[in-house]
Amino acid sequence: MDSEDDMHDANDSADDDFYSGGEAGLAASDDGDGDYDFADHDSDDSPELLSHRQQQNYCILSEAGIKQRQEDDINRVSTVLSISKSEACVLLRSYNWSVSKVHDEWFVDEERVRKVVGFPEKRIEMPNDRELACGICFENCPHASMSAAACGHPFCSVCWRGYISTAINDGPGCLMLRCPDPSCAAAVGQDMINSLANEEDKEKYGRYLRRSYIEDNRKTKWCPAPGCEYAVEFVVGSGSYDVNCNCSYGFCWNCTEEAHRPVDCATVSKWILKNSAESENMNWILANSKPCPKCKRPIEKNQGCMHITCTPPCKFEFCWLCLGSWSEHGERTGGFYACNRYEAARQEGAYDESERRREMAKNSLERYTHYYERWAANQSSRQKALGDLQSLQNDKLEKLSDIQSQPESQLKFIIEAWLQIVECRRVLKWTYAYGYYLPEHEHAKRQFFEYLQGEAESGLERLHQCAEKELQIYLEAESPSKDFNDFRTKLAGLTSVTRNYFENLVRALETGLNDVGPSTSQSTGIKNTTSKSLGGKSKSGKNRASAAGSKSGSSSRGVDDSNIWTCDQCTYVNPRSAKACQACDHQHR
Repeated sequence: MDSEDDMHDANDSADDDFYSGGEAGLAASDDGDGDYDFADHDSDDSPELLSHRQQQNYCILSEAGIKQRQEDDINRVSTVLSISKSEACVLLRSYNWSVSKVHDEWFVDEERVRKVVGFPEKRIEMPNDRELACGICFENCPHASMSAAACGHPFCSVCWRGYISTAINDGPGCLMLRCPDPSCAAAVGQDMINSLANEEDKEKYGRYLRRSYIEDNRKTKWCPAPGCEYAVEFVVGSGSYDVNCNCSYGFCWNCTEEAHRPVDCATVSKWILKNSAESENMNWILANSKPCPKCKRPIEKNQGCMHITCTPPCKFEFCWLCLGSWSEHGERTGGFYACNRYEAARQEGAYDESERRREMAKNSLERYTHYYERWAANQSSRQKALGDLQSLQNDKLEKLSDIQSQPESQLKFIIEAWLQIVECRRVLKWTYAYGYYLPEHEHAKRQFFEYLQGEAESGLERLHQCAEKELQIYLEAESPSKDFNDFRTKLAGLTSVTRNYFENLVRALETGLNDVGPSTSQSTGIKNTTSKSLGGKSKSGKNRASAAGSKSGSSSRGVDDSNIWTCDQCTYVNPRSAKACQACDHQHR
């Protein structure tokens, strides 16, 4: 968590009306232009918003759930098409476990489907002889020890077992197993696997079948978290791609990277590639080093005079400024800390191109470093918040329940606050990737975005401080605190308001800040109604301190304090017309 000074900085910004529901906040415009309403005008979540949050367009499947769904699909196809379960399984596997596609293809051209998947028109029985010759080992075996697929080609049990075992050990291709006869394409179903294979091979085959049900089905995917065995069934085209697995890992269904709203998958891909690529290393080398004039190895100079000696085996001595041999330098060229030759050549433009390249590389590196450090800092803060949440759930909540003489069921508001902090840290982290790729020439959008980002940081710090430092007071108390219910009201109010703000922020960024018009000279370019709601100057999120650390000043936005009042209980900033706090219902005196 940030330092105490940072917390004071967050609290000092309360009059910046991050939560304002009046004219000073990001309220909806009077002219109905549909500007972003980041204000929480209603202390309780609206039914529409609750419905939006509770609407889950995916289902988490355990191993038992996967098996049950698979069996249900097999039974459905078997019943409708009047075929065996083993044949239904082969059929579904051939059509990527799509029941509707199997039905469509089967009823359009059953003969073609049978040919494709390896179902003979009629099952051919083995000859009813007392002994039959195995088609693999060519030995005569008793009829009872021979088996055949629907094609009727007989093979002994030993050869079948070896054939099946080899196929299963070769991998998932065993799911499309065919008759051992080279000229036959008849399918070998799960019924034969179960009757002929050993227990280990049957277990492997079952795992491959369940994996196939998830990996070949376009509606299902495995959770990408390491060691997680849950799968997710998703309703494609039903809104957000964010999925929260039962293992507590959140990821994007579309790209399987960690959940990254409000940033799209393409931007996330570019950002991750940039973080892992060598391009920024080269930029750093270009910005902070110069090549040895002799061996061309990059050299960084971080202190000392201009006399540079390359490392062995080169050992070339040269001037850092002009890169000329040091043997040609001395008092007449400026001594150890200057170079007259360099100054003269620079005035003639000899170093313009190289200096320009170095400057561009330096600016690019500084810009990337700015966003990356804040992205990484919020990730670090999120991990710490997850650790704090785990600690709270494991022992602190029980301790607090004993101290305050309240059941744990009535302390869920603390868990909800920490869950919201974790989610907000994730959103805030990805806003820095969003900001990095926001076009430089769109000054109005950039200014508006940085304002919203700064407000989000301020509000999140306020919630984080309340959930961490103020909670600690009650954890260290020796007896029930009289003002614990006030703390409950305050924390619940901050949680609700912060949640609403971040949800609105995400929606605004996902729509590309469409209400921001084109910029003009020295103008924010924001629509007049939005400009009025901002109340003047904007606070730059780009220059604010990150979640991990340092403070930066914030500019005033010219808010008229006569139009607002701050709640004593939860620090929510309310319009003057409100009789009670819109976050906690505390009456205004």
